[in-house]
Amino acid sequence: MGVSLLSSLPAFLVFFSFLTFCLLADPVLGITRHYKFDVKLHNVTRLCHTRSIVSVNGQFPGPRIVAREGDQLLIKVVNHVPNNISIHWHGIRQLRSGWADGPAYVTQCPIQTGQSYVYNFTIVGQRGTLFWHAHISWLRATVYGPIVILPKRGVPYPFAKPYKEVPIILGEWFNSDPEAVISQALQTGGGPNVSDAYTINGLPGPLYNCSAKDTFMLKVKPGKTYLLRLINAALNDELFFSIANHTLTVVDVDALYVKPFETDTLLIAPGQTTNVILKTKTIYPNATFFMTARPYVTGQGTFDNSTVAGILEYESVPNSLHSSVSIKMLPLFKPILPALNDTSFATNFASKLRSLANVQYPANVPRKVDKHFFFTVGLGTSPCQHNQTCQGPNGTKFAASVNNVSFEMPTTALLQAHFFSQSNGVYTPDFPSSPIIPFNYTGTPPNNTMVSNGTKVVVLPFNTSVELVMQDTSILGAESHPLHLHGFNFFVVGQGFGNFDPNKDPAKFNLIDPVERNTIGVPSGGWVAIRFVADNPGVWFMHCHLEVHTSWGLKMAWIVLDGELPNQKLPPPPADLPKC
Repeated sequence: MGVSLLSSLPAFLVFFSFLTFCLLADPVLGITRHYKFDVKLHNVTRLCHTRSIVSVNGQFPGPRIVAREGDQLLIKVVNHVPNNISIHWHGIRQLRSGWADGPAYVTQCPIQTGQSYVYNFTIVGQRGTLFWHAHISWLRATVYGPIVILPKRGVPYPFAKPYKEVPIILGEWFNSDPEAVISQALQTGGGPNVSDAYTINGLPGPLYNCSAKDTFMLKVKPGKTYLLRLINAALNDELFFSIANHTLTVVDVDALYVKPFETDTLLIAPGQTTNVILKTKTIYPNATFFMTARPYVTGQGTFDNSTVAGILEYESVPNSLHSSVSIKMLPLFKPILPALNDTSFATNFASKLRSLANVQYPANVPRKVDKHFFFTVGLGTSPCQHNQTCQGPNGTKFAASVNNVSFEMPTTALLQAHFFSQSNGVYTPDFPSSPIIPFNYTGTPPNNTMVSNGTKVVVLPFNTSVELVMQDTSILGAESHPLHLHGFNFFVVGQGFGNFDPNKDPAKFNLIDPVERNTIGVPSGGWVAIRFVADNPGVWFMHCHLEVHTSWGLKMAWIVLDGELPNQKLPPPPADLPKC
């Protein structure tokens, strides 16, 4: 039997039993909402495989966080599992609340078994869809859930109010333990085993073995509009998504409104969210429709070449001719998705994303740039340990880097080391602002593919305006890399293929209405340019959201110094901040 989110989950304003909230004196400031996350093991069966997974409150995917812009969230996370845990509130700006950002060993030590931590932050200037997920090793394979941010009370959407709103979370399922998968890969130096299925709201659907009963069903009424809140929580795959015979209108990405545009198919990278309007057919269509997702693939490694399907089913009017017709007897339409390697679709889709850039929702693109950075992002190799046989290229180990620095995670949280001026032996402030040895980035790769290693950071004075160009490399093959920056949104002012030309390409930058987001795909064999203002003091992680690349070292950190005014400084850490 299918599962309908609309019927099995409460409406957006009916909160889970673990949620309590109290009103503050001034409704303009929002309210304080309390959640409790119990991280526990529980058995889940998919594809006829039962395994014990790490999850929150016994739910997979995890519970929905619902808040309004301006609300304060206090989320107590209690760790009941053997693994260390930390939770990242992906895309939340965390203005002066960096202690609550969540990446393990960056802003906090992880929460150890039997310990707890209260994440305390306020949602400022954001409305739309984000998500939360574990931010240590590969635990986010099963530890994730949606964050729904409604506008302030009395503030309408910049589009017609939908009849209903539905989160749709795309994920990956592994029959084996993902922690064992990455552990083995790091040990052998080879690529990790791929997932066994993609999922929609945790369900793989009828195209997989033994999974017809585990199918997401979206039941809709004719002539209505639905807001679908799409989230890509997959570990290692960008995904195409489409609903057969239906057009979708994109209205929001990464909790920021965009100029609406229609499309049959979306491309959504891990870490990205997209809100779309679905207008159902005006009369009962006498058919059902697949919604499907499958990967967009640019790299040369193995990948999960499968397709997840859910079903869009129209509710018939009671006592009508249609009400007695079994869903199994109705024709089923399937969408046609782009080819697995359709980079032209990816490019065209990205070009349609533009900020609203109006009076109410301006695009405050930095016009003056204080600091320019040029980062290469891509794969490389590291030497095999003595007396070991490795499964990477030519007997090496796979690695990944930014400006040829493969980031080594510290054993002390960077933010604590920075705040208490105890950086010695933890990190060095000498991350290169451009490649130390320039080369033809997208041409014939150099003979030496070895990366360097280190815990290096960039230090920025408060309010520095930054332009960062991220350049893909052809070392071990060109590949799209979805880069996520913690603590900020940024404007995507330009992108292109080949090597970035600092003399010609900036003239083509869009400084009027570029899309603003927190995760951007660096094009395969190309570059992307972003701008942001470093107005948030703290330590902020930046990494590829393909988890395998993060594990291999494609990550770095920015330190933003305090400003001079009290409201430009990071407060001291909370008393319950976990210890290493």
